[in-house]
Amino acid sequence: MALPFFYSENIIAGQNSIALNEETSKHIVQVLRMQNGEQLQLTDGKGNLFTAEIVDNNKKACSVRVLTTDHRPPAPRKVTIAISLVKNTSRFEWFLEKATEIGVTAIVPLLCTRTEKQHFRFDRMKTILVSAMLQSQQVWLPLLHEPTKFVQYVQQPSTQQRFIAHCIEDDKQQLSHLQIPKLMNQQICIGPEGDFTQDEIDVALQNKYIPVALGNTRLRTETAGIVAATLLVNR
Repeated sequence: MALPFFYSENIIAGQNSIALNEETSKHIVQVLRMQNGEQLQLTDGKGNLFTAEIVDNNKKACSVRVLTTDHRPPAPRKVTIAISLVKNTSRFEWFLEKATEIGVTAIVPLLCTRTEKQHFRFDRMKTILVSAMLQSQQVWLPLLHEPTKFVQYVQQPSTQQRFIAHCIEDDKQQLSHLQIPKLMNQQICIGPEGDFTQDEIDVALQNKYIPVALGNTRLRTETAGIVAATLLVNR
């Protein structure tokens, strides 16, 4: 049976003893009722997997001793999904969960001209990423950015292959048909409910974004984000 799997972001390389935070400690001691001498696994979300043994099952500050350490390299390509916040927060949280399970590298919440939702609870959103990482047995936590204005974001210099998915009838290529270099990082922008404005699309094209379509149907913002993630990560 697989060992219970937890996240601890402040693990220092080479340390033999780790004190877990109160939330994780309570789950280990009160929910799972684990005892001293039992083993579990930890990740720092940076590619490291630790197998550890409980030495003090304190429900507020459980301590474990590291038995083995394994480092798993990141995926050869980084995939960034820059996606507008949406009015329904639960739909955006669903996107975060599924994008993490798929294996995206970074997520950038965008503030576009037609973005309705402005409030963003960073800590809650990161908690969702952590839960999805653990559930899918991964050791790399996606990098979550603070919300960024769309025009500022697309004007940043980048060496990534960059795409913008929009709904305006124009000269676009199907993302699924494009040649994706295996070792080149990718970034795609997904618009809000109501799509990007023409001005926003123009700014993106001026900054060398490639216009793409994600299929033959009109998708919700969060669905489009998942389709884009799947098409890019699984190439």
